[in-house]
Amino acid sequence: MKLPKELKIFILLVFVSNVVFATDYFVNTVEGNDKNDGKSEANAWKSLKKVSKKNFQSGDRILLATGQEFFGSIVLESESGKKSKPIEISSYVYNNATEKPIINAKGFLNGIKLTNCSHIKISNLSIKANGGKRPKKGMRCGVFYTTTKSGKYQNITIENVSVSDVYFEDQGFARGAKEVKTANGTQSYGWGIRFIVPNKSGATMKDVTIRDCDVRNVAHTGIKLNGVIVNLKIHDNTIYKVGGPGMQFSFIENGHIKGNIVNNSGANDDSRKWGRGSGMWTWGCDTMLIEHNEFRNANGPADSAGCHIDFNCKNIVVQYNISENNAGGFCEILGNNWNCAYRYNISINDGHRVKKKGVAFQEGKIYWLSGFVGKDRERHGPYNSYFYNNTIYVKSDVLAKMAVAKVAKGALLANNIFYIEGKSKAVLGDQYQPQEAGEAKIPNVVFKNNLFLKSENWPNDVLIQDEAPLFGNPEFVNAGGKESKDYMPTNIPLVQNKGIVIEKIPNDKKGLFVGLKVKKDILGNAIQGKPDMGAIELQ
Repeated sequence: MKLPKELKIFILLVFVSNVVFATDYFVNTVEGNDKNDGKSEANAWKSLKKVSKKNFQSGDRILLATGQEFFGSIVLESESGKKSKPIEISSYVYNNATEKPIINAKGFLNGIKLTNCSHIKISNLSIKANGGKRPKKGMRCGVFYTTTKSGKYQNITIENVSVSDVYFEDQGFARGAKEVKTANGTQSYGWGIRFIVPNKSGATMKDVTIRDCDVRNVAHTGIKLNGVIVNLKIHDNTIYKVGGPGMQFSFIENGHIKGNIVNNSGANDDSRKWGRGSGMWTWGCDTMLIEHNEFRNANGPADSAGCHIDFNCKNIVVQYNISENNAGGFCEILGNNWNCAYRYNISINDGHRVKKKGVAFQEGKIYWLSGFVGKDRERHGPYNSYFYNNTIYVKSDVLAKMAVAKVAKGALLANNIFYIEGKSKAVLGDQYQPQEAGEAKIPNVVFKNNLFLKSENWPNDVLIQDEAPLFGNPEFVNAGGKESKDYMPTNIPLVQNKGIVIEKIPNDKKGLFVGLKVKKDILGNAIQGKPDMGAIELQ
């Protein structure tokens, strides 16, 4: 049937009236004016205040001029684009300048703050916030996302953003000596990129991506997400000299943490920094794959492992990572953790910290199964912990320490290389108070077919022992080096095809969410036939 001309016109008008045309808004501190409409470079706004007062539509872009510094903060509340047309905060090229525009939020609590927002993309900016005017208590963030009311929020992307020099206090402020002994710090700090989606708000967040960002020199954690967040991607970021952990995640479901470089977490080179922190740690998370990252030089009197799995997690797999010179250690799995794994990683001189009054209140450890589930709570677990095909190197002047809690249930250790040049020692778990000493038989343990440089590499008084150990020198290409390729074995008869096929721990019906069989090693080499020993498959 042919439609009348009048009806066609009506339908067209209805369609056009529902089309939202995206607009670019320009901000330029040199040539802009807040009396302008901001809709062209020639009519740019001047200040960030103008941005925070505007309501934006799907596809709109807020563009800051390259090579310029903008004082203040961008605050968006209840703004939402669409998945295919997010609202963007980014930059445009001005006078051929290549430097990212800088948001200087000194005296403001956040460089960029998003509240109850969806479908937002932040890219190609630099942010700093070094002290200045502040309330008595609080926090200061480079980028801060939060929710204050119930709802389903989604699709926040932060890409190619640099965050540096974020401090709540002014330079010269010194934290008390006891502050670093608290679990996460009790005072006010500066944070790099932070998300808080409170459980009690009834809000959920889906699809968060942070990639190609650089976070350095902030008082506490580099990247921290806490709340009901589903589908998280943290890819290819660099985190350097942060005062707390490099990255920390709580209540995340389905996360992929890949290709990040974390160096000098827990830094104490500024008196405003906390001075303690692992390269990364998870708490209360479910189903996370942590792979192809570098965790180096974590510092602090406690915690400060390369990557550790804090309590109340399940289905956390740590694979293909380099962990080097982290004071707290390499493998750390706390209580009430289920079906977690470290596999095909390389650990270099981890766990060198020595417990000493006034210096450190926790021993560093190469391998630690801890039943800790919170202060003054009865310890239990971890359950079904997998540890296979890792390469561990410890130089001669580091005492290698291991601890296994009596309450652990289910553990597999196989196909690992323990190249420990010096001495080894069994120690007690020591969160807040040491675990009780004494004999115990941990159920459902498969501990066999690991290669040790020397028979004394694994102390006799650790609660679990290798029932079929191998001994010998794998003859690494460059023992003591800092890269994966340095730990390529050259003693082929000792290593090649000497691994066993990994099967489920007895009475474990689940295994690992990614499966127990591995197709490739840490270098990307295919696993052919039986696995080799350690993290590198010989070709």
